[in-house]
Amino acid sequence: TAVGFGMDPDLQIDVITELDLVNTTLGVTQVSGLHNASKAFLFQDIEREIHAAPHVSEKLIQLFRNKSEFTFLATLQQKASTSGVILSIRELEHSYFELESSGLRDEIRYHYRFNGKSRTEVFPYRLADGQWHKIAVSLSASHLLLHVDCNRIYERVIDPPETNLTPESNLWLGQRNRKHGFFKGVIQDVKIIFIPNGYITQCPNLNRTCPTCSDFLSLVQGIMDLQELLAKMTAKLNYAETRLSQLEDCHCEKTCQVNGLIYRDKDSWVEDDHCRNCTCKSGVVECRRMSCPPLDCPLDALPVHVESQCCKICKAKCIYGGKVLAEGQRVLTKSCRECRNGVLVKVTETCPPLNCSEEDHVLPENQCCSVCRGHNFCAEGHRCGENSECKNWNTKATCECKNGYLSVQGDSAYCEDIDECAAKMHYCHANTVCVNLPGSYRCDCVMGYVRVDDFSCT
Repeated sequence: TAVGFGMDPDLQIDVITELDLVNTTLGVTQVSGLHNASKAFLFQDIEREIHAAPHVSEKLIQLFRNKSEFTFLATLQQKASTSGVILSIRELEHSYFELESSGLRDEIRYHYRFNGKSRTEVFPYRLADGQWHKIAVSLSASHLLLHVDCNRIYERVIDPPETNLTPESNLWLGQRNRKHGFFKGVIQDVKIIFIPNGYITQCPNLNRTCPTCSDFLSLVQGIMDLQELLAKMTAKLNYAETRLSQLEDCHCEKTCQVNGLIYRDKDSWVEDDHCRNCTCKSGVVECRRMSCPPLDCPLDALPVHVESQCCKICKAKCIYGGKVLAEGQRVLTKSCRECRNGVLVKVTETCPPLNCSEEDHVLPENQCCSVCRGHNFCAEGHRCGENSECKNWNTKATCECKNGYLSVQGDSAYCEDIDECAAKMHYCHANTVCVNLPGSYRCDCVMGYVRVDDFSCT
């Protein structure tokens, strides 16, 4: 029946099969049951020890661990007016699950543990009448159902039973322990099933789709979480509305703070150190290098940088041995000479000692003193703008524009941002708008569209 309902066999314990009861087991005799589809055993009125082997107990402990829903099923014929334990899962004197039928008081008793203390639920019902009965006890969190012969006899809320069994726990069938609670009668189809509404495997006509107690508790917890989230969002919304109402009466503008100075929106200033004109635009500082007029130097001059000036100026060049030298460049003849105002002037500076072998000596371009191979020319203060980077070579250092920037008038020491949007140098797809950024760009979604990736919206 269980297989017919698609139940996982790993989620149930067939107690009679697991205990390996046979006709020669002391204290029980195989007899005809309510049906012939499974074995039935008569539990005789003598001392007996019908309990699980260690490997079965371990399997039972693993199945019960952290479970909040399980069902005990049995088919039995109890001798009239007798009392006994149908099944007990216990550790020494403590019962984690025990089902007892008292024919003296006509009661079904369920013993369990809650917070380390014993609990008992009593259900008035005559089970010990010598007739065949199907009994099912279903637990779902703190919700208990008792079915007898596929009729719902009792339904009540109890303290949630402990299901994390100790390693010393064991299962007894037809008795409480070695000396007490002996059941008298026939037992068949004893199972423990770890699924919601497990009684359906015994009584298929009771199948239903209503949620179990555990399902309902999960739904209630989900609703409580949503209510808490809604309360937090409502508080944040009320706070935001309060702030907005305070701002309606004032005019606000975004300012820019640079080096401790505050500039208002649309204010402009000059950064002398960087030779840039800067403007505050809605809280964002936008700077551009000062535009230098194109230099048309005469034939006897070259454009060079001069200290404290942003733009190059024309300075007289020097020629030595067919080599053209700009202002400040040097050449090594019999002595070191430097180009100054179009004339090679002798330089009397002495070269510092080198900490490398002679074969690793390298003479830099337009210099007189050798350096060691791998020398860091950029560390000597080679001048590059904020949008360019200094790069070392074997005999010199050069400036190179960063990604997304272009040299100004062919001079890579000074670079300006490339407007990828205007130059169509972007990968923004349909449903997006290209927005230029310093050294880059981004693709914003058109109103009514949501982002797919960095370049697409849908």
